[in-house]
Amino acid sequence: MIKDFILPDIGEGVVECELMEWLVAEGERVEEDQPVCEVMTDKALVQIPAPFPGVIAKLYYAKGEIAKVHSPLYAVTMDETGFTEPATPVPAAEQVKPATAGKQVEDFLLPDIGEGIVECELVDWLVAEGDLIEEDQPICDVMTDKALVQIPAMKPGKVVKLYYEKGQVAKVHAPLFAIETDAEFETSALDTGEPTAAVISNTPTAPVAQGKALASPAVRRLARSLDVNLAEVPGSGKHGRVYKEDIERYVKGASSQPQPVAMTDTPPTVAAPTITDPVTADKVVPIKGVQAVMARQMMDSVSTIPHFTYCEELDITELVALREQLKQKYASDSLKLTMMPFFMKALSLALLQFPVVNSRVNAECTELTYLSRHNIGMAVDSKVGLLVPNIKDVQAKSILDIAAEITRLTEAARSGRVTPADLKDGTISISNIGALGGTVATPLINKPEVAIVALGKLQVLPRFSAKGDVEARKIMQVSWSGDHRVIDGGTIARFCNLWKQYLEQPQEMLLAMK
Repeated sequence: MIKDFILPDIGEGVVECELMEWLVAEGERVEEDQPVCEVMTDKALVQIPAPFPGVIAKLYYAKGEIAKVHSPLYAVTMDETGFTEPATPVPAAEQVKPATAGKQVEDFLLPDIGEGIVECELVDWLVAEGDLIEEDQPICDVMTDKALVQIPAMKPGKVVKLYYEKGQVAKVHAPLFAIETDAEFETSALDTGEPTAAVISNTPTAPVAQGKALASPAVRRLARSLDVNLAEVPGSGKHGRVYKEDIERYVKGASSQPQPVAMTDTPPTVAAPTITDPVTADKVVPIKGVQAVMARQMMDSVSTIPHFTYCEELDITELVALREQLKQKYASDSLKLTMMPFFMKALSLALLQFPVVNSRVNAECTELTYLSRHNIGMAVDSKVGLLVPNIKDVQAKSILDIAAEITRLTEAARSGRVTPADLKDGTISISNIGALGGTVATPLINKPEVAIVALGKLQVLPRFSAKGDVEARKIMQVSWSGDHRVIDGGTIARFCNLWKQYLEQPQEMLLAMK
């Protein structure tokens, strides 16, 4: 059977993308989760994986053409068995209770959640079976490879069944939970002919065939990396589903089933106990999520941008004193006056004099775009990995406005709930390594930006005054990395000197503000 693969949602508001590279050819066989092509959105390069195995029958776009979201991307001749993971029948113990009079039970299908994501981890249920829920009420938290996402209810009703437990992997377009609603609501699962857990087969569950193991794409990737045949791994999950722990047990040679003991008339000889050192095996963990995205982006940055680093020392004794005077007065739940708003505002003022540091260069290095907006990013060590949200239009904001935005984005990033809009369109970045104790770094540029600065930790160090006296001063080391195709050493030095002047003499920064 020939089936069209429809280009899925690949980000907030993205309706089209450029086909950068086909990773397969017509007539070539693809396996589940194999990368098929790379597409470029207005935000990043995204790989599109195959959701099922088969042979490529037709590629609908040529390199460089614009592909439309929700339109066919390629055609594939599917295996006779169809999808790699067939719908799993629901055991009798898990049958959904029949609907009461005037009610109907339907499945809520996990919707597309962006960036070509086909599965996610169920982090937490926010409701329980039997709960009454309202439209748009948050139902659960799921973790994608990028962020923590809340799934809302599409309609009011009563939760009849939760199909996943915490920590399990849920599939996009598969049933997430069952809901009992008024009969006047249309049932999305039954009306579209999709499988629903409310329809129970009377056929007993057959054992999983050895050639068709049930496992998630992540588990399959782990098995491939260890050269393990999934069909030979005893699965501990429902209907023989194979989990990562099953593969690890299989690799170690340990059987999950107890071994029978041979019965003899001779009493067994009791051997003297021996003490052995515990043997530990190497642990193989796939690189995924935000870590994988960051790895690809940094490889792209370091392989295409000629970096150079420039370091300087800042004496911010006066700035620290000013901030101490103001922080209690302006402290609130929505605003924390840290040092970062001052660094960002001073950076924006310096960019007005050196706009080349706030620019972008095209891939061929034939055009330079001077950006009017100062969208300054800040690296945040979040629960899902390193994120770099940015404060938009710093050039038009006051220090207090910047502080409020920093507070909002820091809290959002650390909880994994930063929005894609807050991650897009950055023009220059700040990495605060000093928060973890570092002093000097060689930061990698956040492509397509052309500069980034790393702030070292604040230290109290002895320095000579103008009169030759030794004084205790608040000293910070900063490390700039620049794109040498655009910025030369003299430019970054003069730019850094102006930024330094604003920070070391806060009154100069105040006078420069409009």
